[in-house]
Amino acid sequence: MISLELIVALADNFVIGINKEIPWHLSEDLKHFKAVTLNSNIVMGRRTFESIGRPLPKRRNIVISRDLSLRDKGVEVVSSLDEACRLVEKAPKEGFPCDRLIVIGGERLYKEALPKAKVLHLTRIHRSFDGDTYFPDWQNLPFKKSSSEDHFSDECGFAYTFETWTLGSV
Repeated sequence: MISLELIVALADNFVIGINKEIPWHLSEDLKHFKAVTLNSNIVMGRRTFESIGRPLPKRRNIVISRDLSLRDKGVEVVSSLDEACRLVEKAPKEGFPCDRLIVIGGERLYKEALPKAKVLHLTRIHRSFDGDTYFPDWQNLPFKKSSSEDHFSDECGFAYTFETWTLGSV
């Protein structure tokens, strides 16, 4: 069975984006994202892929879209989250685990994946931002915090926390 994980940076008001961009630039979070997702299967929606602009290196990039021409851009295209899970399990790629898939965005995919997720990798930005894209409220789901690291960014002038939440156990 595949372990579905979500990774996201979100503000206190659940904002994750505005105008197809992240409303903050936190280099420490980019390093954290890389450490969690490197050599892993990642899945994203088409808009997230377009905002990134290219496949992320050293990751198996899967995009959920009806636009099959995206395959020409070096990603695997599937039509649903369930199809992405089946692809990882039944058509593994050398060097990538066949039992782990990490959702990296966007809003609609997070909403669909959250009830099926086993692990949440959160960067909690301790500030509110204006935005038009939000992460769904997970706080009433049976996740338990398994790790937490508090930090402060001199570069950005705000505090943030790296948290890992695991379904049902600590």
